Amino acid sequence: MKTIGYAAQGPDTPLAPMHFERRALRDDDVAMEIIYSGVCHSDLHTARNDWGWTTYPVIPGHEIIGRVIAVGQGVTRYKVGDHVAVGCIVDSCKECDQCHKGEEQLCREGMTGTYSGQDRITGEPTHGGYAKHLVVRDEFVLRVPEGLDLSRAAPLLCAGITTYSPLRNWNVGPGSRVGGVGLGGLGHMAVKLAVAMGAHVTVLSRTADKKADALELGADALLISSDAEAMAAAANSFDVIVNTVPVKHDVTPYIPLLDADGTIVMVGQVGPLEEVNTVPMIMGRRSIAGSMIGGIAETQEMLDFCARFNVLPDCEMISMNQINEAFERMEKSNVRYRFVIDMASLEA
Repeated sequence: MKTIGYAAQGPDTPLAPMHFERRALRDDDVAMEIIYSGVCHSDLHTARNDWGWTTYPVIPGHEIIGRVIAVGQGVTRYKVGDHVAVGCIVDSCKECDQCHKGEEQLCREGMTGTYSGQDRITGEPTHGGYAKHLVVRDEFVLRVPEGLDLSRAAPLLCAGITTYSPLRNWNVGPGSRVGGVGLGGLGHMAVKLAVAMGAHVTVLSRTADKKADALELGADALLISSDAEAMAAAANSFDVIVNTVPVKHDVTPYIPLLDADGTIVMVGQVGPLEEVNTVPMIMGRRSIAGSMIGGIAETQEMLDFCARFNVLPDCEMISMNQINEAFERMEKSNVRYRFVIDMASLEA
């Protein structure tokens, strides 16, 4: 299938149109026209090779809402015209213990990423959702629930599941005390989801500037992390803290905020942290853990949950030719809170 996307040809080049070929439909494939594509900070990191594993050219985008235009002969779950979604994973081995548990993101052989990955059959590079069309193995295609706003749903496929998964896996529910560090694309979703789960939610911020935003999103309180007295008073007051800060920083000041057996879950920074003092961890049997997205079943569960409770990201719609400007604004944290590309703006 001939199509077009926006690609980075190198770490220092802006994204620009690139014509390319999607694979012919296999028996278990779904082909879709992409309607909306979310803009994730991972897209920017990958385009710039910040993590050192980008293969060029790369077409980013792993928050995808589309409409089915064709299905392979063996596909029974989807039909032409269905609204579907694709997140960060387009394949896995489907044979290992993690895949059998529905944790395809932890596949022992390594998951196949929606972009900057390799097709498990041909070895060809995978290209993501900043494109007009996509072809995906049907087991990695998700159903968009009725009533979910298509124009705002795309960021759920990464920002949504990245924050939903730790909340679910650390058993957040009514009465849970949840803290959120950072109030950006991930952080605002952590707040909305935890509130919908019935938790008491506190946003942690270095200044009081974000208090109005935090309360508007549904949080119960804002704790100023630069206020030593307020931090001391908040000791032992959280069961779970979801840390969405995407840069190297000091986690130690947050550890005493956890109650016994509490956990800080890292979902933002990919890479080193400042040296951690283990004393408050040992003294309170507290933990620092990491989490990444979720498996396909959990991602579908998240979409259904968001439809049921009307949990959606706050989005700014852009056209495809505004992506480089959007990247520049993301670097300056100049977005509330996620960009979504209207792919109708991309002409084939």
